[in-house]
Amino acid sequence: MSFSKNFIWGVAAASYQIEGAANEDGKGLSVWDAFCKKPGKIYKGHTGDIACDHYHRYKEDIALMKEIGIQAYRLSLSWPRILSEGIGKVNTKGIDFYKRLIDELRAAGITPYVTLFHWDYPLDLYAKGGWLRKESSDWFAEYATTVAKQLGDHVSNWMTFNEPAVFTCIGHQIGEHAPGDKLEFPQLFTIIHNVNLSHGKAVQALRAHAQKSSIGSALAMEFRVPYNEDPATLKAMNGNFGVDTLTNIFSHHYWAAPIVKGAYPEQLWSTMKLEALRPSADEMKTIAQPIDFLGLNIYSAEPTTLNSKGELEETRVPAGHPLTGIDWLVLPSALYYGPKFIYDTYKLPIYITENGMSNRDIVSLDGKVHDPQRIDFLTRYLKELKRAQKDGAEILGYFQWSVMDNFEWAKGYKERFGLIFVDYCTQKRILKDSAHWYRTVIEQNGANL
Repeated sequence: MSFSKNFIWGVAAASYQIEGAANEDGKGLSVWDAFCKKPGKIYKGHTGDIACDHYHRYKEDIALMKEIGIQAYRLSLSWPRILSEGIGKVNTKGIDFYKRLIDELRAAGITPYVTLFHWDYPLDLYAKGGWLRKESSDWFAEYATTVAKQLGDHVSNWMTFNEPAVFTCIGHQIGEHAPGDKLEFPQLFTIIHNVNLSHGKAVQALRAHAQKSSIGSALAMEFRVPYNEDPATLKAMNGNFGVDTLTNIFSHHYWAAPIVKGAYPEQLWSTMKLEALRPSADEMKTIAQPIDFLGLNIYSAEPTTLNSKGELEETRVPAGHPLTGIDWLVLPSALYYGPKFIYDTYKLPIYITENGMSNRDIVSLDGKVHDPQRIDFLTRYLKELKRAQKDGAEILGYFQWSVMDNFEWAKGYKERFGLIFVDYCTQKRILKDSAHWYRTVIEQNGANL
């Protein structure tokens, strides 16, 4: 059995993680440019100043994508490369780079899927208050309008945000990512709401100024899965595989619910004592602009079992349970229960906008990069995605993370997620065994899984 006839097979990457050229051609600074300069924040003091030098090597990288047989490439735009100060004057050299990149993709037969924001927030806007400022949604709307007017005749597939839960929680609550803040929950909700409002205004801008487009957002949310497919646990879960704890910013109630259904959890106003922050009806209407799909970034999940009291709780996995290189649990059923739950709950088609694994890849004596663990991981996860589609979830496509090894945020260059090996000293690229395997999967539309 293969995937659906029009299923899209792609790869993904992000501007700050691969582009480099941090100070070239009028690009402004982002919060990540600043964060990387702070001692002790990034593994071994690594930065994204050069990264994979994709800014200069994009033609080579697209040629490699074509060799793999990639059908679609999910890229992100650098906001401060396009608007150096975040708002105001357009940096034409930045726009021209993305036009060249997108034209090169289209010439290679690869469809661009463009994400407006993948964490590289303009430093100048952060200095003005960033996502905490009410005006932040208007700033983002100005950026989205600029992009739509400049690239709208080149691109027809859009995502507003990448993983807003991550840059809210890890960047503004825990402080391990840029900008490194440690805020209390009321301030975090202000950021959540302003980001969601930015999403709605960006959708409006794209509808108004881009060609007929398919628009969504790439969300990272936590899901529960019944550990070892335990029937009793599955029955107790009763179809609810989401994490609903109000203090968990990764709950679907903070991201999918407002942008699709125009609602936050009602308990926020009473239980969390946030009545003063209750949004207006007009704001919720702006947030819930009609969209065409939801993107899901799924790598793992919360393994769940019944305790002795018959209550659902996260279980400790047995010693030796498989982990990826970045120490995330290997739980292939996440790619079944996650998409199935979101599709059943929100009734929108699904793209898997990220899935993959970090591995300790090396160049072997034969000059090749052998990564059987990644092939095994992807096979297990894709089999579960196929099961979700078979059981009724409308899955439009799959984007493997990542097309190439890159700057993995606070982990620097320690983690390798790519299908393409990158030697950061020489910028030499090598197709890993998984890249050749993925080509076969694409050719057979997953029938070989």
